[in-house]
Amino acid sequence: MPSRIVRDLQAGEGVVHSGTNAPRIAPGLQVPETFAEDPVEAGGVWTVDDGSPAMHEDFVGMEYIFAAETADMEALEPHTLTEAKRRPDWPLWEKAIEEELATLKAAGTWRLEEAPPGVNIIGSKWVLKVKKDAAGNIVHYKARLVAQGFSQIGGVNYDDTYAPVAKLASTRAVIAMANRLGMEMHQIDIKGAYLNGELNDNEILYMHHPPGYKAPNAGTRVLRLIKTLYGLKQSGRRWYQKLTSVFAKLGFKQCAVDQAVYYRVVVVKGKLTVVVVHVDDCSIVATTISLIDELKAGLREHFKVTDLGELHWMLGIEIKHDRPGQVVHLSQRSYIDVILRHYNLADLKPLSTPMDHQVQLSSEQIPASVAECAMMRDVPYYEAVGALNWAALATRPDIAFAVATVARFAANPGPAHWEAVKRIFHYLSGTRDLWLTYGKASSPLEGYADADGSMAEDRRAISGYAFLIDGGAVSWSSKQQEIVSLSTTKSEYVAATHSGKEALWLRSLVSEVFGNLTSPTTLFCDNQAAITLTHDNQYHPRTKHIDVCYHWICWVVKKGSIRLIYCPTDDMVADVLTKALPSAKVKHFATSLGLHAK
Repeated sequence: MPSRIVRDLQAGEGVVHSGTNAPRIAPGLQVPETFAEDPVEAGGVWTVDDGSPAMHEDFVGMEYIFAAETADMEALEPHTLTEAKRRPDWPLWEKAIEEELATLKAAGTWRLEEAPPGVNIIGSKWVLKVKKDAAGNIVHYKARLVAQGFSQIGGVNYDDTYAPVAKLASTRAVIAMANRLGMEMHQIDIKGAYLNGELNDNEILYMHHPPGYKAPNAGTRVLRLIKTLYGLKQSGRRWYQKLTSVFAKLGFKQCAVDQAVYYRVVVVKGKLTVVVVHVDDCSIVATTISLIDELKAGLREHFKVTDLGELHWMLGIEIKHDRPGQVVHLSQRSYIDVILRHYNLADLKPLSTPMDHQVQLSSEQIPASVAECAMMRDVPYYEAVGALNWAALATRPDIAFAVATVARFAANPGPAHWEAVKRIFHYLSGTRDLWLTYGKASSPLEGYADADGSMAEDRRAISGYAFLIDGGAVSWSSKQQEIVSLSTTKSEYVAATHSGKEALWLRSLVSEVFGNLTSPTTLFCDNQAAITLTHDNQYHPRTKHIDVCYHWICWVVKKGSIRLIYCPTDDMVADVLTKALPSAKVKHFATSLGLHAK
């Protein structure tokens, strides 16, 4: 029978321990009778240390609270092996673990050896996840043995760790161009990607046996790693090197401006194949289906490949390709539903704007009383802003400014800042069915650059830009400028320079992969003085203080890569990326960015 303390916790009274930072448990949450934990599987949770995020590793039991709060929307994923064994779906997890061990054994990932005295032996743990489809349904139980790479010693156990993945802007640009050119779009998943990476001869790593699954004949021997595992510091880089070598054997080139984009072109026959890589997820576009089949067959000679058919789900983004209509749609509605439920905001009243244009947030709105400090202590501000940021980066440019604004107060947020965060959730609740669409209009790469009037408390303006292909945004940004501008002209001029750099990068990407762009890229700006300054590079008393680096835009315009054109403020799409706007303008610019109800 549960003790009195546990019964009180189940009733929503008290805290799990007497520390001042102990989170409260909501009424109705089920707390286990014991928090006993396998020491090998012990983990940590986020806390706040001197106003900054930190891992609170000795807080036992938080994983149970989190699992209880998120059980419905996170598909009951256990956080530890001990927890998984206590659950009714343990046979499914046990099967997944056995499959993972069989895969590792077949790949020759390790061999048994006696570890030399004093050598660093890396730990390991099980990570148990479920795979979901675009509708949020469970399709697969997955167990992953992960090395505890935090125990590796830099310069001894690893050196270089960098491994690129495709930029989101690259991915969207490739999808938009593929739709424009009527290309086929498919996707594959490479099973156990990191397990294919091979350690160098000078990388001698030892690891403890998988928790709960020590080989019966091991004795005192441990695992000498031959290949990489998930969690090792160098695993990503070794996998990237292996994949790059395989693509080279298949005749692919690596894109110069995004090293996770590979392409193969036969100019004479007009055949083009492009692969966008996100670790183990490969999105493939090609002029014919036979080229895609050829690539899949080539990759199967080196890896175990899961053919996922036509491109429909990538990084939590739902994709629908209407080939007859030559339109492609991207959406994160499933993700939005998950985060709304996770923060208990699913029943919010929808609002038509992500930010109140009549409210000015500032650092002076930090908690001013003990009561406010206590309230904000239990508010998941960091997590909520991070969750919103993924939507803002992937498919929702209309919330980019609002998310960037609330993120600036994450170090010490106050009630007003939290209300602003919840307002973004209100807006997403009412606009979850908006799809980022390419093909509604027929237009080449074009951009919009704008800046606000330096109205922030630190007097630094906000630069915003958006680049569109066929009526849909492929790249956007809302960022505070690094300087204090003395005039609107300078703010707009600096914004045009930052936008010009992105324009040049996108031109390089599209030109290299899909063919040269013969005409300049149009960049719209709503400030006549800034446009004039890019064409007339002579000395002027009012602009002599502008740093030389920002005059780079003059050279790009003179070269003919970019054409700066005036655009009235009412048609400036990037306006929504620099300031809070009323409802009518938010709807207008969201549509201009390619967000449509499907």
